[in-house]
Amino acid sequence: MINGYSRKIQERIRTAAEGSIFVNSDFADIADTETIRRNLNRLVQSGTLRRILKGVYEKPEYSEMLKEYVAADPDAVAKALARSYHWTIAPCGSTALNLLGLSTQVTAVWSYISDGPYKTYEWNSIKLEFKHRTNKEITGLSYMTILVIQALKTLGKTNVTSRTVQMLKARLDDGDKAAMLKEAAQSTDWVYNIIRQIAGEMQGK
Repeated sequence: MINGYSRKIQERIRTAAEGSIFVNSDFADIADTETIRRNLNRLVQSGTLRRILKGVYEKPEYSEMLKEYVAADPDAVAKALARSYHWTIAPCGSTALNLLGLSTQVTAVWSYISDGPYKTYEWNSIKLEFKHRTNKEITGLSYMTILVIQALKTLGKTNVTSRTVQMLKARLDDGDKAAMLKEAAQSTDWVYNIIRQIAGEMQGK
């Protein structure tokens, strides 16, 4: 017989999209840590979940086109780890460029800046790397603001073209642009000048 805790945990997983990543703390409002761990282990054994890393689980996503299960999304795993450890993170380096559509180069290591400790995680052929940064670089900034700043720093001042600006203009919504104008005001002058170009029409609002 399924108890109330198990039913609630299973229902949360059932209603989540395929490919969703879970950590124990995602169910902290339902039960204590040990109860959650036991239930998630049972769901791994039954095939409802896949264990990606210790304490990190995926609701498998099946591709009808490929006729196989899709690999877990590294960015979703990174965000789940950040939830679990209460870190603020954002992609950096080539990872930031890839996620913003500024590069199509396949990255061997998914890199993030974090206000937590330096950490690396590996599963299958995927490697996640969290690089410690001071709080002032990331705390209080929205995910998209940090992501854009990191992408611009990775490209470097001389490599940011008008096409880069246009691509980011199209990629970001008005809310992202307004937040960037406000949040990035203390960033390096050349970075903020480009952010103002990306925000464009938002400056007149």
